[in-house]
Amino acid sequence: MRRISRPGYVLTAAPGGIYNIIVSYPRERSKTDQKELYIRSVRISRRIPEESYLSALPVVRELAKLPEGLRFDSRVTFLVGENGVGKSTLIEAVAIAMGFNPEGGTVNFNFRTEDTHSELYRYITVSKGFRRHRDGFFLRAESFYNVATNIDEMDREDLLGAPVIMSYGGVSLHRQSHGESFMALVKNRFGGNGLYILDEPEAALSPMRQLELMGYINELVRQNSQFIISTHSPILMTFPDADVIELSDSIRRVPYFETEHFRAARRLINAPEKTREYLR
Repeated sequence: MRRISRPGYVLTAAPGGIYNIIVSYPRERSKTDQKELYIRSVRISRRIPEESYLSALPVVRELAKLPEGLRFDSRVTFLVGENGVGKSTLIEAVAIAMGFNPEGGTVNFNFRTEDTHSELYRYITVSKGFRRHRDGFFLRAESFYNVATNIDEMDREDLLGAPVIMSYGGVSLHRQSHGESFMALVKNRFGGNGLYILDEPEAALSPMRQLELMGYINELVRQNSQFIISTHSPILMTFPDADVIELSDSIRRVPYFETEHFRAARRLINAPEKTREYLR
């Protein structure tokens, strides 16, 4: 049996892919000086037309009620909530406002497959910290394939000298599995002193890989990085000292163990036979 311990939980992997999670509730959090963060807050600064679909998104409605906007108080912030509340729309808008390509990548990527991103970035103001990040990346799971394609295209054109793929481990991301290519990105491209905006990174990762990702996040946090992550993963949101912000009919900070995501996972692990209740 394989055992991995992390602050907040112990996960054991038994033969056959069975996982057991033992939860230990968090101690008092260490504080982060907000001045050290690259993004300090985001707020709605312009009126959104009522006919826009954006005005119907719960996260937009609730964010508009906060005069000072949504504050970021930790180096790692998780945005959680049900499908349709607007997590990905908000995180996309923040990324675009910070200069990242709407389909993902660094600020130097400018490819465009199709204009499907929202206009929310036009209606928000992002309050930046005193320091500027030296590295950064916007990851969105559904368009990471396009990022990988663009890297291969740039290397075929040979316009930039050293192959771009060398910054991602030297092997085409298309020649790796989805999870392997994502981990290659984190291991090789994320360099510290960075702003990393990740939209549902768990989509590519097994539970063990999610734990591995948390280890890399921890190393990068020690190197003065900030992460803003939208997620459904009850594993990722246990990251020590992270802020977990639940988006629904309100915007509120909650302990990870009070989120519906975590409670649903715990109910399933403790009584897997109850999944029958959801079968039709």
